[in-house]
Amino acid sequence: MEVLVKKANLAEFTSEVSVVFHFEGEELGGAAELLDRSSGGLISDVIAGGDFEGKLFQISLIYTRGLIPTVRIIVVGLGKKADFNLEKLRGAFSGAAQQVRKLNLKGFATSMDLGDLTAIVQHLDRVTEAAVEGVFLGLYQFTLFKTVERDKIREIEEFVIVEDREDAWEVIRSAAETAEIISRAVYFARDLVSTPGNEMTPAAMAAKAEELAMTRRNVRVEVLDVPKMRELGMNALLAVARGSDEPASFIILEYRGGRDADPFIALVGKGLTFDSGGISIKPSEKMEEMKSDMAGGAAVIGAIMAVSDMNLPVNVVGLIPATENLPGGNAYKPGDILRSLSGKTIEILTTDAEGRLILADALTYAGKYKPAAIIDIATLTGACVVALGNHVIGMMGTDDRLKGKIRAAADATGERVWEMPLWDDYHELIKSDVADYKNSGGRAGGAITAAAFLSKFVGDYPWVHLDIAGPAWLEKDRPYIPKGASGVGVRLFVQFLRDWRPDQESESRNQNPE
Repeated sequence: MEVLVKKANLAEFTSEVSVVFHFEGEELGGAAELLDRSSGGLISDVIAGGDFEGKLFQISLIYTRGLIPTVRIIVVGLGKKADFNLEKLRGAFSGAAQQVRKLNLKGFATSMDLGDLTAIVQHLDRVTEAAVEGVFLGLYQFTLFKTVERDKIREIEEFVIVEDREDAWEVIRSAAETAEIISRAVYFARDLVSTPGNEMTPAAMAAKAEELAMTRRNVRVEVLDVPKMRELGMNALLAVARGSDEPASFIILEYRGGRDADPFIALVGKGLTFDSGGISIKPSEKMEEMKSDMAGGAAVIGAIMAVSDMNLPVNVVGLIPATENLPGGNAYKPGDILRSLSGKTIEILTTDAEGRLILADALTYAGKYKPAAIIDIATLTGACVVALGNHVIGMMGTDDRLKGKIRAAADATGERVWEMPLWDDYHELIKSDVADYKNSGGRAGGAITAAAFLSKFVGDYPWVHLDIAGPAWLEKDRPYIPKGASGVGVRLFVQFLRDWRPDQESESRNQNPE
């Protein structure tokens, strides 16, 4: 789909369908009022007749019968003005785009003149970004492996934003371009997660990272193979990989958009391209969804794709330990003791707690960059889903300022986080009688003890752990996230990196040493 911003008046613009919006219980405003006035009250008549009230995500289709150049008007409800936020706007634009696709139309037009909406949000660029994201993300379809009746797959080819306000045009154009970049990165991550394990192997995931680096001049990639990982001492990662015939890969993606003196921010993503649980095998029900266990790694690659395309002035390194976790004659076993890259030893209680093992080596490796911050993202624990459900990211960490910045990015993007405690009591639960640590603290507080385990491999760097086990793969459609792979984490990371100011961070830490 192509996004176009054209200088024109929506009431005079020729299109198959024009989309406008209306708050419940309010007077028509903005582009909705403009089309209503130009068409002799078509929208007002529908409202007066009780067929449309403006309830959240309510949609009304109106044929104009030649009264104005557009053939159809779609009016979408935004709900009560007092309850409005950008998440609802994303959902409203998504619903409109999906309705256009159901009508088998190839494109639609709209306007960012949403009445006093911009006064509520105060930033036209944020409104535009939310609108474009809603359209893109809501229209996502994974059709790579569809061969039967491919000609019946419906796609929208053109999304036109019409704007005749001279002072707003450039703001809208720039914001639409930014939102398209971010949305395409989310598509990229969703595609990686949706691809089945027989296709998305560790080597294939590494190849995707290499393709990305080849097409971006400010991104460098290195992929460590098994001999190199063995030489370094990444024995926790290699142990998980032993049961599979697919060799593990350790993916290093460096984006250098900042100054040479600026420290890196390290993003670490779990890359389990398929997780059977290993010797501690999972139940067969829904095991097919374990192709999504590399959603953290996909989010890291997608985020670097976006920040590179946006040319953000930051330095970022993405680290993705990629492997499968399968049972086999050479698979690691409960009771084994592993010596990690850090030198610390780990007793294996269950081979289905493998994500924290591969992350342990990756977090240790991140310390080589002496980063300003380390953030890991992983579909780590079912316990986090039990605690927070399917729509919230569990957040734990050691640095309050870093957690605050992530929380601010979450508020801006709608990729919500909720902090869980990481008190000393939980650290006691991962101490081993025969090694330094054990890879499971038991059922109680499982998401927290997993984070406590990871903290042992971070060093003294500011660190946050994000558990995306809930929102990474959805069983039901959400307003702008079709069921399946969500691409969660990409927009959160991009917003966090957009807000990052290396000078301010350095100055603050010098004034307030930990």
